[in-house]
Amino acid sequence: MPAETTPQPRAWEQVLARLEQMLVSGEVRPGQRLPGERVLAADLGVGRSSVREALRVMEALGLLRAQTGSGPTAGAMIVSRPTGGMSMLMRMQVAAQGFPVTDVVQTRLVLESEVMRTLAARRPAPDLGAAVELLDSMDDAALSATEFLILDAQFHVALADSAGNQVIAAMMAGLRESIENYVVSGIDEPTWPTTCTRLRHEHRGLVDAVAAGDPALAEARILAHIRGYYEDMDA
Repeated sequence: MPAETTPQPRAWEQVLARLEQMLVSGEVRPGQRLPGERVLAADLGVGRSSVREALRVMEALGLLRAQTGSGPTAGAMIVSRPTGGMSMLMRMQVAAQGFPVTDVVQTRLVLESEVMRTLAARRPAPDLGAAVELLDSMDDAALSATEFLILDAQFHVALADSAGNQVIAAMMAGLRESIENYVVSGIDEPTWPTTCTRLRHEHRGLVDAVAAGDPALAEARILAHIRGYYEDMDA
């Protein structure tokens, strides 16, 4: 029986591995431009088309921004704070039924509990100005349910940003976006006004728990808030 062989990485995967190595070593840092296609291709012994394919993958993941043309502003630059890649991957996983919505909700419970505990325990109290501005916008009675829920998602991510953990904030943004269609499709129009009023009250309660410096209360309120919403959707 012939021995199993390990598939060799494709040329563009070799380029991605090299770029990762350059970032880890500090040879290239966020905000800096990458070497040109010709240099990378010669360095790795691959064709320029393979370099372009790898760069397209990184751009799709939100890891770099490509600028066409010539001159000092041309080329590919590593983004200092990448966004979008995690959201895209999670959306695709949920769409392909790789991540059940129930698992996504459970992960939200874990992450947002940590966010609320962190915020409520911090002294002096953290600045929740961005989150409160979103709450004020959500008080507009003219908002449609979809518009309200978009602001709702931004509010939860704003809390995570205030907690200071960029990984959790990115994961939460991805989780929220990955089930956006599920959330919107679950709107019950006849009961929405009542639901909307309750959500506004619960959101203010989250901010109040942080201001009070009560981690246990903040955690209890976020758990009840998330569970209650999805239980209502499934009722």
